Amino acid sequence: MAITLDPWGHFTIEDYGKLIEQFGMMPIDPVLDLLPKNHHFFQRKIVFGHRDLDLWLKALKEGGRNAVLTGFMPSGHVHLGHLMVIEELKYFQEHGAQITVVIADAEAYAVRKVKRDQLFNYSEEYISYALAAGLDPYKTKFYFQTNQRSEYYRLIHMFSRKVTTAEMEAIYGSLEPAKIVASLTQAADILHIQLEEYGGFENVLVPVGADQDPHIRLTRDLADRFSEELKLKRPSSMYHKFARGLDGNKMSSSRPEYAVFLSDPIDIVKSKIMKALTGGRATADEQRELGGEPWKCTVFDLYSYYLAIDDRSLKDVYNDCISGRTLCGECKLKACNELVKLIKNLQELAKRYISAGLINKVIEYPSF
Repeated sequence: MAITLDPWGHFTIEDYGKLIEQFGMMPIDPVLDLLPKNHHFFQRKIVFGHRDLDLWLKALKEGGRNAVLTGFMPSGHVHLGHLMVIEELKYFQEHGAQITVVIADAEAYAVRKVKRDQLFNYSEEYISYALAAGLDPYKTKFYFQTNQRSEYYRLIHMFSRKVTTAEMEAIYGSLEPAKIVASLTQAADILHIQLEEYGGFENVLVPVGADQDPHIRLTRDLADRFSEELKLKRPSSMYHKFARGLDGNKMSSSRPEYAVFLSDPIDIVKSKIMKALTGGRATADEQRELGGEPWKCTVFDLYSYYLAIDDRSLKDVYNDCISGRTLCGECKLKACNELVKLIKNLQELAKRYISAGLINKVIEYPSF
């Protein structure tokens, strides 16, 4: 059965290998030796696929003008899935790439129907946690879609000339006007930093979740079609697995009971983790005999993504689970304690950035 990718949906993906095959992505393994430094996201195949990442990495090594661009839609609170993207941005920033972060307020307003005042509240939260998680406030470019110059908006109109409704429906499925405009706007987000007015970055990498590949495919097609007129070049991309919600589906702001938000009160964090779906057996005796199934466990995901950075530590958690030495309650409690430390630290740093007025220094808010 074919996989359908919906960049506005809330589904999860079970077979990432099939996704690579169906949509013509490349597996991550061949480019691992090109990375400037090992990172557990790559080694554990959390980042599982790419398009032309090898070309982007070679250009970075040769001192090219390389940029990484991704975006956040301010339609809800920041959760652990967003923290994964920030970690990827930090990794590339530490190795010399220019980092640009889009605050997709136009898309949030039109597609998610978020009120304007709430957009800005969420945006402040996204930016403060991005800085708290390690992005350099003096080297990171943040911008709102609704606060760009004319050259950016011109791209959206120009792109609409060289794509048909049938082509977009083949990529996205059924569409409404807001989603059509949002898709063309995302293409402008990705490609505008190649323009001289926005830095002239020749090599652009977009790290995204697998569900965002429709935007990448459209943008790469548009870059080809404007390669002569605007000298645009195909962007590279890399794809990470979803951070699963605590029920096993995609973590999403629209499903708050199954997402761990960085702004959650600590007692709420603890309550959510202790209720999370695990790979445990029906009874303690059965688990001691047969062992758990960590590949089904959302708590083991937390170790894999955030809590057990050292491979030996992760292996210990895995072996204790499958051997039945550790039961789910004990494992949850350990994960909960580690996650609480992480979130407390991020909350304290985010509050400092807000109270110091740094958010207004790193981004200009729209005036309307």
